[in-house]
Amino acid sequence: MNTELKHSAGEKLIRILAFTLVISVMNASIFNIVLPEIARDFQLSTAQVSWVTSIYMLMYAIGSVIYGKLADKYKFKNLLTFGLIVFALGSAIGLTANSYIMILLGRLFQAAGSSVIPAAAMIIPVRYFRPEVRGRALGISAIGMAMGNAAAPVVSGVVMSVGDWRWLFSLSLLTLLTLPFYRKYLDDQGGVVKKMDLLGGGLLAGMVALLLLAITNGGWMFGIGGLILLLLFILRIVSVSEPFVEPRLFRNKNYVFGLLMVVLVNGCAISLPFLIPQLFSRVNHVDPGIIGFLMVPGAAASAILGLKGGRLADQRGNSFVIYVAFGLLILCYMLLSFTAGSLPWLIGAIIIFGNVGVTFMQIGLSNTISRTLPPEQTGVGMGLMSMLNFITFAAVSAILSRILDQGAAGSWNPLHPYPGAAVFSNIYLAAAGVSLILTVIYTLRNKQARGMVKVAEDKQLTGRGLAD
Repeated sequence: MNTELKHSAGEKLIRILAFTLVISVMNASIFNIVLPEIARDFQLSTAQVSWVTSIYMLMYAIGSVIYGKLADKYKFKNLLTFGLIVFALGSAIGLTANSYIMILLGRLFQAAGSSVIPAAAMIIPVRYFRPEVRGRALGISAIGMAMGNAAAPVVSGVVMSVGDWRWLFSLSLLTLLTLPFYRKYLDDQGGVVKKMDLLGGGLLAGMVALLLLAITNGGWMFGIGGLILLLLFILRIVSVSEPFVEPRLFRNKNYVFGLLMVVLVNGCAISLPFLIPQLFSRVNHVDPGIIGFLMVPGAAASAILGLKGGRLADQRGNSFVIYVAFGLLILCYMLLSFTAGSLPWLIGAIIIFGNVGVTFMQIGLSNTISRTLPPEQTGVGMGLMSMLNFITFAAVSAILSRILDQGAAGSWNPLHPYPGAAVFSNIYLAAAGVSLILTVIYTLRNKQARGMVKVAEDKQLTGRGLAD
């Protein structure tokens, strides 16, 4: 496919992808509000019904890296077709479910299929857009994610007001409408088909599953099992000729630094979608239906400004967008540290800064990381990034839950006037401090990288002068 045709196809694909992401992201959290209804219908405990969310997160995390690996070897057109069909199959199972096992099976199939979508969100911008215009494509993807987050609580509430919660499964069937367009515009590009390291992939999948279970459900046995599989996975990838993940991927210092930044930045950012509803419920005693609407402006602002963030990345560079993101996040965390426990509409307005900051950071870091990877490792490299996002979300959510349960003796911020919300104020003050430290680390790393580039350029000039 020549450059002009590839660009034209990419413009169409990125818009189709944005719609697919709306459905996929919405599907990840749309059942959270109806978990009490499911528990009542099937007489389940809170721990039992939580598997509706947990099983989806487990499979989604594992699937995102597996699809990424497969995309380096096989036609992504066929992988995406398979994933969307399995996604729809899971929806059909859930719609007709008359037992809790059927509900879990439906969610399992949904996650197994829909985990191809985060792989698409990374692969399509990288393959179809040149680095200098890739930020705009990532911005459009970010719009789809933001719209999905904004729509989830609203759509869930509307469906529950007019019908049975099972109808939430039907929304995922809309992704089948995109399949003909993906088949038309995706090319037949595929990597070199080699023998797949199934044992290595199985060890990675088992490790992720056990670690997530240890984090979300507790139990040291899961954690030990996960660490054992991690060691076996490392031994596997360094001892076979064609491993599931090339060890040299982790010798790429720029890639590893990017992954660390993603984990640490997202570890702080998770406090927004996870803690704010808890703040509204525990401190302000806001009705669950209203909480969803209070969260909408922040997500809507992310959707509106996502494209702007992508264009800024193309025009001013990824570093500029990342610095803007850090500024917005630190501002949001500091304001929340002062105002946690105050009027809900004020909190809803403040988190606009944070949501836009998260979107800009996602664009800047994704674009930066994609440039550190050779073409043959793009799929698995970006898939690992997606997987780490899910593990980070599970780990930080569990930690924050324990902190909330323990409470706080007092507020670390002397200007915070709401004692009942001291624990929330402390968490956001800590998030602001961590983000400030990360800004400094990122700045030092940038200066070091620019210095290395300058030395390399000087050597080239010196060599040229000697040659002349």
